[in-house]
Amino acid sequence: MGGDDDPLSLPGYKGVALKVLKESGVQAGDLIRISRDGTVYEGVLMPRSEYGDDRHIVIKLKSGYNIGVRVTADTLVEKVGAGVEIAFKPPPPPKQRPNLPRVSIVSTGGTIASRVDYRTGAVRPAISAGDLYSIVPELSDIAVIETEVLFNLFSEDLTPSHWARIAEKVAERIREGVDGVVLTHGTDTMAYTAAALSFALQGLPVPVVLVGAQRSEDRPSSDAALNLIGAVSAAAEAPFAEVVVAMHETVSDVSVAFHRGTKVRKCHTSRRDAFKSVNVKPIARLADGELVMLTEDYRRRDRDRELTLKPNFDPKVALVKFYPGMNPNVIDFYVEEGYRGIVLEGTGLGHVGRSCFPSIKKAIKRGLIVAMASQCIWGRVNMNVYTNGRDLLAMGVIPLEDMLAETALVKLMWALGEADSPEEAKILLKTNIAGEIAARSIYT
Repeated sequence: MGGDDDPLSLPGYKGVALKVLKESGVQAGDLIRISRDGTVYEGVLMPRSEYGDDRHIVIKLKSGYNIGVRVTADTLVEKVGAGVEIAFKPPPPPKQRPNLPRVSIVSTGGTIASRVDYRTGAVRPAISAGDLYSIVPELSDIAVIETEVLFNLFSEDLTPSHWARIAEKVAERIREGVDGVVLTHGTDTMAYTAAALSFALQGLPVPVVLVGAQRSEDRPSSDAALNLIGAVSAAAEAPFAEVVVAMHETVSDVSVAFHRGTKVRKCHTSRRDAFKSVNVKPIARLADGELVMLTEDYRRRDRDRELTLKPNFDPKVALVKFYPGMNPNVIDFYVEEGYRGIVLEGTGLGHVGRSCFPSIKKAIKRGLIVAMASQCIWGRVNMNVYTNGRDLLAMGVIPLEDMLAETALVKLMWALGEADSPEEAKILLKTNIAGEIAARSIYT
């Protein structure tokens, strides 16, 4: 039966597995019992990924986990219960309490707003901001929620033009009088967006909280609910008025940490505590329903403060990571392509190989702003220590202190987008605008 499949009743199945299921008269959503080699498995028959093999049957156990059962010559499949629709149906939202703070949840997509895609077996954006509110009823005790879907994208598909639209939407909501804004966002580039909003939204009167999840809401180990509760709590009542990222502080469901938007980095691919503040402490944490400030260095909430929107970003900026043996033509490429700025991610205190010097000189001579951040996560650039660093300074390379390379990329895009001249953009780049440059590095 090779490639034959049944997209209606048995989506994704083919070959031997499809043959066994058809002979058993079952379809996706049925409660089935699989007997094989003296072992019995019971669960709901799930659709398969279209990229899966033809010898496994996938069922969802009562525990909520999916398993794949390999089909052998003695595999027996029986229908135990009637079929159910494989679809997500959120419960109705709880009643609002009008005396609570108003919080706007704006959805841009990502895992926190995702379900399993049974066409591919992967996770896809699917849940609206309203759905999120419905499945986390605890939010009704925290704030009056207003929801809106701005995008339905994975974060790697967002661009500087999306940052601008997000900034404009946040400004719109704040000017309508909400007490805080929550942005649901994919985790992979959430730090970039947080940095972008930190520069684009100046003079914030209330908090703007980006929140994501490492594991989608339909998984038993999901971090979505706790992160969202933390984000809405901070947006509603936190004393700070900054752009922050709200994510699990540890791998356990104990607390949520709030990281400054210009000093946060995703440091793990899948752990629930993947986000860390770099070179500074987190601004605050929420544990057992109580928000505790961890630093006095933050902008205070002030509803009377006037927000200034500066949402322009120039995408003609590159982030170039130096590595041993790097071809300097990489730098030449960006010059010839008409780029206006390059952030070099150098080694240690801020170095690149001398083979790159001619290309860097050429870039600066052609009018590009060339700046230096470090590949190291902690610490700060100091280009006065070694000869290569001093020579780069003499060329006009701008050292960026302890600014994260990702933040530096975003800031240079923003500076070039907002400034009227390259000289003004350089001044903006070197000015500490949103806590992106710490006065001193923390050593622990």
